[in-house]
Amino acid sequence: MTSIGMVEQSDEKRKEFEDEAVRIVRVATEEGLTLRLLGSLSFQLRCPRHAHLQKALGRSYTDIDYAGYSKQAAGMNPLFESLGYLEDAEVNLYFAGKRMIFYNPVNGIHIDVFFDKLDFCHEIKWSGRLEIEEFTLPLAEMLLEKMQIVKINEKDIIDTVILLLEKPLSDHDNGTINIDLISSLCAKNWGLWRTTTMNLKKVAQLVHGYEQLSDGEKATVNSQVDAILASIDEEPKTMGWKLRSTIGDRVKWYKEVEDINI
Repeated sequence: MTSIGMVEQSDEKRKEFEDEAVRIVRVATEEGLTLRLLGSLSFQLRCPRHAHLQKALGRSYTDIDYAGYSKQAAGMNPLFESLGYLEDAEVNLYFAGKRMIFYNPVNGIHIDVFFDKLDFCHEIKWSGRLEIEEFTLPLAEMLLEKMQIVKINEKDIIDTVILLLEKPLSDHDNGTINIDLISSLCAKNWGLWRTTTMNLKKVAQLVHGYEQLSDGEKATVNSQVDAILASIDEEPKTMGWKLRSTIGDRVKWYKEVEDINI
């Protein structure tokens, strides 16, 4: 694992990121645009009882990431311009309809907006799902955005740990991690299943190395991981999943991505 997003950060800078992340969602909503947080700040916002562990474990904020809909892409430049941000015109042209990047020359904050899906090692789509929560992706997608990273970073382990400590598992989205949705997606896609189960096991193993966590907290994370793995295992697999499983790791099951910073 690499050290991306693992640098010392002052309380003042952390609060600046946190306040700005929420402000942008609120202004976007007032303008009729749908933006929802993903990445480190979404975990901070949704896990108030355990968010302090991000700083305690050395997790820093590097930028602000949002999920949006491509049908609203034309409204993003006017929105962020009104908030003091400049667009990265070259990048935005290159990723037209898929991703946009903005930069604030005053506070130095970078904004990354992903449209319709994350498309890194695996696709995590959110069509029709952004309206479920007020400020962030639904909790199931928050977990999957981390678990889909084949070369997972320590920052992603930390975010996952605080989510599993904070939120219960259930078969719905109402303030819980919808493991039925996660299990269903993994049952249709062997590659996503392979990476997700691999990373959940890594979380269960690596959590024991964090001295800042109590034995009870470590046990809770392990219990949550076991429950998710059991749900994924019990979900009936599609024929496509079964056929791909016969090939296994002999063929690469994921897209190669140089750097995933969410």
